[in-house]
Amino acid sequence: MRLKCVDCGSSCPLEPFQVRCGCGGLLEVEQDLTLVDAELLKRRFQERLSERMGVYASGVWRYKELIFPELPDEYIVTKYEGNTGMYAPEPIRETLGIRGLYFKAQSENPSGSFKDNGMTVAVSHGRSLGYSAFACTSTGNTSSSLAMYAAMGRSRAYVFVPNRKVSANKVLQTQAYGARVLSFDGTYDDGIRFLEKRGEELGLYVCNSVNPLRIEGQKSIIYEIAQTLGWSLPDWIIIPGGALSNVSALGKGLADLKSLGFIPSVPRIALIQAEGASPFHRMIASGSPVLTPEPRPDTLASALNIGNPPSWKKARSVLEMSSGVTCSVTDAEILAAKAQIDRSGIGCEPASAATLAGLQKLIAEKTIAKDETAVCILTGNLLKDTDVLKGSFQDIPVDLSGSDWEALLR
Repeated sequence: MRLKCVDCGSSCPLEPFQVRCGCGGLLEVEQDLTLVDAELLKRRFQERLSERMGVYASGVWRYKELIFPELPDEYIVTKYEGNTGMYAPEPIRETLGIRGLYFKAQSENPSGSFKDNGMTVAVSHGRSLGYSAFACTSTGNTSSSLAMYAAMGRSRAYVFVPNRKVSANKVLQTQAYGARVLSFDGTYDDGIRFLEKRGEELGLYVCNSVNPLRIEGQKSIIYEIAQTLGWSLPDWIIIPGGALSNVSALGKGLADLKSLGFIPSVPRIALIQAEGASPFHRMIASGSPVLTPEPRPDTLASALNIGNPPSWKKARSVLEMSSGVTCSVTDAEILAAKAQIDRSGIGCEPASAATLAGLQKLIAEKTIAKDETAVCILTGNLLKDTDVLKGSFQDIPVDLSGSDWEALLR
């Protein structure tokens, strides 16, 4: 395993650890998989589904040979992350008129979001290097995930949180796990710049999406989808985009599966952003070669409220590899889609619902055909951001001794 720069192509060993190349480009993990026996691994992955305790009971570490084969097991901190449900709500499929539709509920992870898939790998790697202090800047989900794994690994967690457009639920969850929460005047992007500049000198292992080991862990999401569907993927994967780490990991995992012969072809990817925080979508739609940051991102989908996504170059490469598309959706469209997902019994936070809103728009535009199939990835739990639910809360007063029950229950 080595680290390779996505800009200049130079490579370096995993140690000493760094998140950027000397040229300023982000790094990604390179593995030599030429000697991997795909059929042997398929059987091994299937056998591990029966595990209930230990490292391989994890829906991430089940795929250790493809994620971090060199990491000794004694450093691994796991809470059996992954192993999340895949659902096919028929009413939503019928409304869309699409041939096949699944929702992959990463919201069922231990801390309530997809960040656990990557965080278990990042924190485990940091422990193997001797770190005892971990840090991130976050709009919420990253912070609560880091706080949970740091607590389990008896380490310290420092979380830098913008003082606006952040869910109070996520911050409270982070504090409950024992992390020190440091609120600052600025955006997620300001926090990232600070940690990249000062993290090393402060002795902090940075766990944001710029960390290439986090991306390796998040590859497990697509591995799990593929295994659940018998190593056959749908025509489309629909994914929300904030910092763009998830689409970067998705593409990396798909490339692995295709090169190893696990899957016959790569599905197309649709990346969905909130209209008020959609610099990547605007770049792709305009054909621009570079991303122009949004200095004041503004969306109620707090997990998507990122104006300068650090992984945009990786995400662009993934779209090119998969003949992918982008789309932006309004907050009103997100809330309408969220209501459908919530009332199907699955539930999700607003950022997750952007996938269904985007799918509806792409079907209406005929970018996605109704005879195709799709998986929407739901990234965060319903309880992660409850502020948006307050406006729709209905409290119906009743008189237990004299109400018109037939009318009330109709």
